Amino acid sequence: MPAYHSSFNDEPDVRQVGNLSILPIKTRIRGPAPQADSSQPDIIDETLDLFRANSLFRNFEIKGPADRTLIVLILFISDCLAKLGSVRTVPSQIEAQKMLNTLSVDSFPIPGDANFALNAHYAPPVNRADSEYLRQYLTQVRQELGTRLVEKLYADGTGKPSKWWMSFQKRRFMNRSLGN
Repeated sequence: MPAYHSSFNDEPDVRQVGNLSILPIKTRIRGPAPQADSSQPDIIDETLDLFRANSLFRNFEIKGPADRTLIVLILFISDCLAKLGSVRTVPSQIEAQKMLNTLSVDSFPIPGDANFALNAHYAPPVNRADSEYLRQYLTQVRQELGTRLVEKLYADGTGKPSKWWMSFQKRRFMNRSLGN
């Protein structure tokens, strides 16, 4: 059974940095990401929907630049769940939000950096301006993804993260990690 791919691979007129799509997102967080239509799902919604299914796969055939964005975001969700699962006590929703916001703005490698885990599959940005733009875009997307992930984890109102989501904290998509 093949992995699930991004529906944004077929989007026309999407900016690319390296070979990573810069897709619109629904957010109030400041940054360079284009604003998405609030009535349509964006790449973050798609990532949250596909995370659990795709994290079971060890192989993933990249079919377009949006798949590369999807991979980075799935790996970030894995790192978020691992971070929340590594604390001694179960974090409250507010504590989890703070932890994930800190994780999302911490320094992280981008394609082309020596310590980026998937350099073999990603083209580096062509110049310093594109590199900085990609870093700002990924920071903004990571912050929004962390916020929405916390909303999903704590949606049941018990004040504890969903066991169903947290069961994926040790799973590694493609046996990789972004290294956070």
